[in-house]
Amino acid sequence: MTRYDNDKIYKDFSLLPFRIIMERNLALEFVRVTEEAAIAAARWVGKGDKNSADQAAVNLMRKRFDTIDIDGQVVIGEGERDEAPMLYIGEKLGNGKGPKFDIAVDPLECTNSVAFGRPNAISVLAAAPKGNLLGAPDIYMNKIAVGPLAKGKADIDATPEENIYAVAEAVGKEVEDVTVVVLDRERHEKLITEIRAAGARIILIPDGDVSGAIAPSLDYSGADLLMGIGAAPEGVLAAAAIRCLGGEMQARFSYKNDEERKRAQSMGIIDPDRKYMTEDLARGDNVVFAATGVLPGLLLEGVQFTATGAVTHSLVMRSKSKTIRFIKAIHRMGHEHKPQQG
Repeated sequence: MTRYDNDKIYKDFSLLPFRIIMERNLALEFVRVTEEAAIAAARWVGKGDKNSADQAAVNLMRKRFDTIDIDGQVVIGEGERDEAPMLYIGEKLGNGKGPKFDIAVDPLECTNSVAFGRPNAISVLAAAPKGNLLGAPDIYMNKIAVGPLAKGKADIDATPEENIYAVAEAVGKEVEDVTVVVLDRERHEKLITEIRAAGARIILIPDGDVSGAIAPSLDYSGADLLMGIGAAPEGVLAAAAIRCLGGEMQARFSYKNDEERKRAQSMGIIDPDRKYMTEDLARGDNVVFAATGVLPGLLLEGVQFTATGAVTHSLVMRSKSKTIRFIKAIHRMGHEHKPQQG
């Protein structure tokens, strides 16, 4: 008996190789989407206009999706339909000819970083078969993320000191060598004080906790864990990557007021105080994650423009294969990538 005997979807064994090829091709198609968006956004680096940078990324990402053989639907995007003309929650993506996918997108994470030439901006998306990505409302979420060696050792309900000591033991480091990634926000003053009191190192990032949450699962990043409060949609995107990398994220919604609690419930969040694990945020064994750097950061190099086009640095992963691919691409470009003036 082969391991495919019980696959009720594929009655004809001869179709199986096509299925595998199709999934691999889709992963590469998704990274082409983030490449296009990153190049568009990168033309606005340092120009002080975050809205134009974001719109440029949205336009190119949306255009590229039209060419992909999927029946996709946005579950995390630029907002509700009345807030965003493109990539809004519920919008259909792809040409409708392929498998059904839930899509989470952030065409430009860290718009301020692009506007002011700061690090860590990326274009990012995650995809999974329909029903497998949490449709998180656009509110805050308390998060903790660790790499594979520390999986099962940290807990969002433990103190920062307890988590730092647990991670130090798990990864084989002295506490003073453990590095914690934290968003540089006023709300994290107490957290930062507690991390310093424990003796750990801190990397403060101005924006971009998708990269910050993923970093502990990649040895080369130098980060051991992420702690703190950031946007909930970005938590789902990060969880998709962490599923592929074998790390762990725990999260819980953090509400400013009762209105946000009601909003979460209106989007299907039954238990507003639930502790979410990685598998609750991005489910199943066929999660795909793709990201392209706009500016250099914890994960990726930024877009570099040349006399003939641009060079991009991307990351693409599938939870099924656990393969991590870094792609450095040279793009020879014409007028279609130049920003509209005026």
